[in-house]
Amino acid sequence: MNDATTTAASVGADTGREPFGARLRRAMDTRGPLCVGIDPHASLLHDWGLSDDVAGLSAFTRTVVEALADRVAVLKPQSAFFERFGSRGVAVLEEAVAEARAAGALVLMDAKRGDIGSTMAAYAATYLDKDSPLFSDALTVSPYLGFGSLRPALDAARVSGSGLFVLALTSNPEGAEVQRATTTGGPSVAQTVLDHAAEENAGVTPLGSVGAVVGATLGEAGVNLAINGPLLAPGIGAQGATPADLPGVFGAAVGDVVPSVSRGVLRHGPDVYALRAAAERFDDDVRTAVEGARRAR
Repeated sequence: MNDATTTAASVGADTGREPFGARLRRAMDTRGPLCVGIDPHASLLHDWGLSDDVAGLSAFTRTVVEALADRVAVLKPQSAFFERFGSRGVAVLEEAVAEARAAGALVLMDAKRGDIGSTMAAYAATYLDKDSPLFSDALTVSPYLGFGSLRPALDAARVSGSGLFVLALTSNPEGAEVQRATTTGGPSVAQTVLDHAAEENAGVTPLGSVGAVVGATLGEAGVNLAINGPLLAPGIGAQGATPADLPGVFGAAVGDVVPSVSRGVLRHGPDVYALRAAAERFDDDVRTAVEGARRAR
């Protein structure tokens, strides 16, 4: 992670309709691969000395964006923590998305949307249409109504140059009862999701725009992660995984991993410099782990 500010034009800003995968690859190469969540838990607001209301939410969010948007590759606001305050909370989220993108960070909206037909199309319009106030560089989506149900989002993302991160093997232990289940044809549900993502990314360079969510807490993924797309790895920090765990989970795909940390960084607020220092430590540790894995191969 560079100490100096990196301009939006060189990392996070749209270049025409340049695909998300290309912009993410550049951001990872320039700023490092780290993704930091913006998760204003009530407990974090309290720890920061803020009130659990819209004023506290706004102060928290502005501080995180100020501290990190000009230096990390990806900021990932969790929409639920804003939605709980109603329309005023969503207004804070809209402002955060715009300001983070203007500062050069790629914004991954963590909303985990998934539905069918016109409803999925409406979700896509909310987050993947350039005219929407919540337009984001990428969106997390759930494929558990069938991967084909995501087609409206896949099509919208292609038009706007955005990306998707599809839930495959999540970091919560309950996920295994669905994701590790085998399909009629034999592969696991997770592998089927990953295979669909790989199909969407086939032939794309330098990196496809359809990513997958694969938890850093898994120990060993046990699936083929060669999807030619980014792999969002939640679970680092408060959930127990460390950057050193990444090569064991992701193997040869570790270079395409976007490690996600939230409380591990956010607990150092509200001091801007402490937040930056925490993010830089995680980023340095990730780079060390990835480079060590590359040399070992």
